[in-house]
Amino acid sequence: MKNKVSKISLLFILFLMFLAFVSHKLLTHFTSDNNSGTFHLIITLAIIMISGIIFNYTISKNNQRNNKIFDKLKRNNDEIRESNERYDIVAKATSDTIWDWKIQEDHFIWNKGIQGIFGYKKEDVGNTSKWWFDRIHPEDSIKMSIKLYSFIEQKTERWHDEYRFKCADGSYKYVFDRGFLVKDENGTAIRMIGAIQDITKQKEEEQRLKLLETVITQTKDSVIITESEKANKGIPKIVFVNPAFTEMTGYQSGEVVGKSPTVFMGRQSVKNDMQRLSQALRKKEEFKFETINHKKNGDEYWISFSMIPITNSEGEHSHWISMQRDITEEKHREKEREQLIRELTQNNKDLKQFSYITSHNLRAPLSNLTGLLNLMQDIPVENLELKEILNGFSTSTHLLNETINDLVKVVIIKDNPSIQKEEVLIKDVFENVFNQLSFLISLHKPILKIELEKVTILNINKAYLESILLNLFTNAIKYRSPKRTLRIFVSSKEVDDEITLIFKDNGIGIDMERNRDKIFGLYQRFHNYPDSKGLGLYLVKSQVETMGGSIQVESEVDKGTTFTLTFKK
Repeated sequence: MKNKVSKISLLFILFLMFLAFVSHKLLTHFTSDNNSGTFHLIITLAIIMISGIIFNYTISKNNQRNNKIFDKLKRNNDEIRESNERYDIVAKATSDTIWDWKIQEDHFIWNKGIQGIFGYKKEDVGNTSKWWFDRIHPEDSIKMSIKLYSFIEQKTERWHDEYRFKCADGSYKYVFDRGFLVKDENGTAIRMIGAIQDITKQKEEEQRLKLLETVITQTKDSVIITESEKANKGIPKIVFVNPAFTEMTGYQSGEVVGKSPTVFMGRQSVKNDMQRLSQALRKKEEFKFETINHKKNGDEYWISFSMIPITNSEGEHSHWISMQRDITEEKHREKEREQLIRELTQNNKDLKQFSYITSHNLRAPLSNLTGLLNLMQDIPVENLELKEILNGFSTSTHLLNETINDLVKVVIIKDNPSIQKEEVLIKDVFENVFNQLSFLISLHKPILKIELEKVTILNINKAYLESILLNLFTNAIKYRSPKRTLRIFVSSKEVDDEITLIFKDNGIGIDMERNRDKIFGLYQRFHNYPDSKGLGLYLVKSQVETMGGSIQVESEVDKGTTFTLTFKK
């Protein structure tokens, strides 16, 4: 640069010298005084040389000053460029959306974060505060605006806020916004620069943690959180207990935090389960057991105890969560239930024994009595009153014999739940039943409609099925309606792996509203018939269930009854 200045100065001097010589030639041409011309030429050249030196010095100084100014501007530009680069890097690193608001002109500038984070296209992004405020959730807008303008008017020192900001797709994201003011020399806010950070995931996690905290603090089960076993050997120390723990044990949080759970665990239970518990702790596995604990006042109580390992975001084991449920009442009820089962089992044995003894002891005299009545039928009795008494006695004896036979069947069924089964063709069973009921059928002449599938085969007990059908048929005939001819409809059908038998009559029916829960009960009578024993339907249900089937009944008074029997194929 210095050489350049010297060249300019030299050119300037040479140019002036050239002009001086030209002037001198012109002057000597028009005048005759050569000495005077030469003197003026020397003076002129001297002045030119002095001017050239002054000119060179002046230009050099100006050039130095300009160089300093240029260097300063260059440094400033480099700093601005580096600052902009840092700004872009920070904006990318923090994933923040940077905004710049010129308050007086209401002019907004957004960085690329408004597009990358919220999905807006460049041409869709507005440059006024209205565009910004229009995308703040209506429920957050008023609160946020009050805080913001209070800050702009310098009534508050800082401004930051959380609100929901609308995305391009119409959804909202939770954001954390913060900014600072730029003021003029009079202290008036003229500019505001801020950064919006997407905190949607943090907000969702915060809400989830609040819900979990509510669950933990409000649950009736005791919750204990212990540290991992890294710093300790054996059972980890407690770091948190919920209010239910205090209510359950009587220990306050400050009395157990920092200590081992063995403080409130029964010594015997710890001794019995310590090995299993230690093994689970080493393997970081979930562990469950039931044990007896001690309350602060020394009372014992049963708990269902479980420990679950918890890992942090790096997958490292960080804590244990223990859930404890007071099962003292359940244990008491379990003992009572066991005692009741033992008593019921013994009572059942006693009742069976009583049934055997009763049926055996009654059979012999009843057989003798039946034999005597049969003998008396051959003796003519002329006294009508005595004859009526003997007939009633014979009828009662016959009913008693049937009752005892039914009782014996019930006892046999209940005492032998697993019976021998065989493949039975339903049609063959019906033929045997009709043969046994031929007299009743010919006497009362019911209209029978039988629709049986020929291929239907049941893996059941043939004698039980015959007994069931005999009971249903005799009941239909016994409880027929005197207003109309008895109709009996029997059908069978196969559905998937089940076979259904439907037995329907149009008899006097049963009041289901009053008797639905008593239909298959023992000694339940629904009509005032003298020969009703109340055992038939109980026996039918027992036999059906013994064969693994089910029975349902629908009935309406004076319209009839339908029984539906279902068996596995």
